[in-house]
Amino acid sequence: MSDELVPWPGRGRRYIHRAHVRLADAAPSGRARFDAIARWLQDAAQADVDDAGVTGSGAWVVRRNRVAVVRFPRFGEALELATFASGWGRMWAERRTTISGDGGGRVESAALWVHVDPRTGRPLPLGADFERLYLPSTAGRRVKARLQHGDPPAAAARQPWHFRRADLDVAGHVNNAAYWSVVEEVEPDPPEPAAAEVEFRAGAPAGEAELIGGDGAWWVVAGGEIAASLRLSVVTA
Repeated sequence: MSDELVPWPGRGRRYIHRAHVRLADAAPSGRARFDAIARWLQDAAQADVDDAGVTGSGAWVVRRNRVAVVRFPRFGEALELATFASGWGRMWAERRTTISGDGGGRVESAALWVHVDPRTGRPLPLGADFERLYLPSTAGRRVKARLQHGDPPAAAARQPWHFRRADLDVAGHVNNAAYWSVVEEVEPDPPEPAAAEVEFRAGAPAGEAELIGGDGAWWVVAGGEIAASLRLSVVTA
């Protein structure tokens, strides 16, 4: 796993978002699924930006998200998501989030988000809003946005994969939470602690794709382009 799970430095903006583990979020065992965790994380990020009143012209897209589960939240549990900016670069920033449940659930996340032009998708430099609101909590920590997962092995097993229209978000691409559903297929009853990381390379449309397995997983869309990749560890978070 790549990104360091740094603590909040005790200064700068730190936003609290609240959620619950609802019926559609839980596996048959009652634990929260990885895709539900991914949705809560992106909801907390959006709620933070909305609450801050950020007025810049850029949008944010996730490049990489590490999720480390100490204890899975369970059905009915009330959740508090504490999120803050933990690192930055010229056109990207890292967001740390801690999910705490009133029943003992705990999840840590470090997500790298790239600041982009919503019309062209090209990265944009961070603006004055970021420097004013979010830079203090980074404590000057710099992060890089380069890809880390590598390509799949040539001899890795391949199988069909289908992205539904219901997986698309307002950008017209498969939402990042949809990729996390494969963790439920690979490890339907993960032990605790467990950790997984998804890295995103390109937006994927609805329709047929290919899932390549091996030491991880890769989604390949039409034309052979890798849309995203997954690393999973059930040994240590």
